[in-house]
Amino acid sequence: MRIRDAQDQDFPAVQAIYAHHVLHGAGSFEEEPPSLEAMRARFAAVRARALPWLVAEEAGVIRGFSYARPYHERSAYRFTLENSVYVAPDALRRGYGRALLAELIARCAADGYRQMIAIIGDSGNAGSIGLHAAMGFRHAGLLREVGLKFGRSLDSVLMQRSLAPEKAPPG
Repeated sequence: MRIRDAQDQDFPAVQAIYAHHVLHGAGSFEEEPPSLEAMRARFAAVRARALPWLVAEEAGVIRGFSYARPYHERSAYRFTLENSVYVAPDALRRGYGRALLAELIARCAADGYRQMIAIIGDSGNAGSIGLHAAMGFRHAGLLREVGLKFGRSLDSVLMQRSLAPEKAPPG
């Protein structure tokens, strides 16, 4: 397995992985998969902010992806990021998500960010909740019944991880 920066040619696979999760899971509250062009636009927006978008590749096949984006646009949030991690359905529980999230955390911490937030769709999403907990995220809240997908109300689980060891404000 190799974790590397995503490239434009990775996006047919990235879009297919995400489309599967949109259509079959509650981890994303999108109900229609975004087009390849929309996924490339999201990639461009992340990269325009010099934030990481990573892929896990094995034997030339993209097995998953992760990226960080601003948690909110207001300037006071400038040191806080939100993460996303998605793994191909045939590659779940094989370490790709953990490797992607570990590298994402390391890069964001090295770039001086201080907090990372996970907004996990569906309080029953044990895989994502467990992955984030194993990577040092703590439960920070639960937003009850904020999404409606597949004919059921869904919660959002908020988890948070510090990226900076000290508590002093950045200089």
